[in-house]
Amino acid sequence: MILRCWGSRGSIPVSGKQYLHYGGNTTCLEIRTNDDRILIVDAGSGIREAGNSLIAAGRHEFTLLLTHAHWDHIMGFPFFKPIYSHKTNLNIWGCPFAQSSIKEMLSRVMAAPNFPVNFDAIHANISYQDMCVESYTLGSMVITPIALSHPNQGSGYKFEEDGKCFVFLTDNELGYKHEGGLDFQDYLEFSRGADLLIHDAEYNEEEYKKTRSWGHSDYKDALNLALDAGVKSLGLFHHNQERLDDGIDAIVNDCREVISRRGKKMECFAAGQSMEFKL
Repeated sequence: MILRCWGSRGSIPVSGKQYLHYGGNTTCLEIRTNDDRILIVDAGSGIREAGNSLIAAGRHEFTLLLTHAHWDHIMGFPFFKPIYSHKTNLNIWGCPFAQSSIKEMLSRVMAAPNFPVNFDAIHANISYQDMCVESYTLGSMVITPIALSHPNQGSGYKFEEDGKCFVFLTDNELGYKHEGGLDFQDYLEFSRGADLLIHDAEYNEEEYKKTRSWGHSDYKDALNLALDAGVKSLGLFHHNQERLDDGIDAIVNDCREVISRRGKKMECFAAGQSMEFKL
């Protein structure tokens, strides 16, 4: 599988010269299966650029998988240009959580007075699978959900294909158990042995003292999860809107020092806009 990151910022998009390395778009990943099917994970502001790239490549068949309904993960949907084309076939998967359906979740983004173009302006052929299922299958890829520890609930996912495993746990608070969330050990077992774990790492220790229960993790908790689970590579994700490039670099360096002190060989990096990974 091939992964492309179109956005890794948390809460709200940011811009400016001090955000250039990791980017300012909110959550959006693109995953290509080995038979070149296209899966998009979340519709944060990064989905705009993803859509432009896919249009340029002449692609019209997509699956969109949603983690949850918070604004920063669906705000880019109206700017995903493929939805305005009759050529587009789009499958949308995920749990509706606090809404009655995924269609309701997304149409609210475009409802007046939030957006000037009504949801009815969408011309794409859209199908919805909005029941909470045990697993999804996309070609040769099997996708397994897990409940996130996050306000209003959400789903993380494990993507497995041809013996490779990628786990995505954004918006997951390891230090506080929200309604519907699981224990640290559950996330550890879910992530065990993954080739790549991308996990929420929004706060440092001092920030977390003030933001506990807000739905995001201290990066040291994410690091400990990855180390205990024996993953090969950890990608820090959902960067705080106030965290400049230098601040993210400092967090990565601290994690690498901890890994070295513990005698581990796990790779650690911060996920950034335009990064690509192949598993």
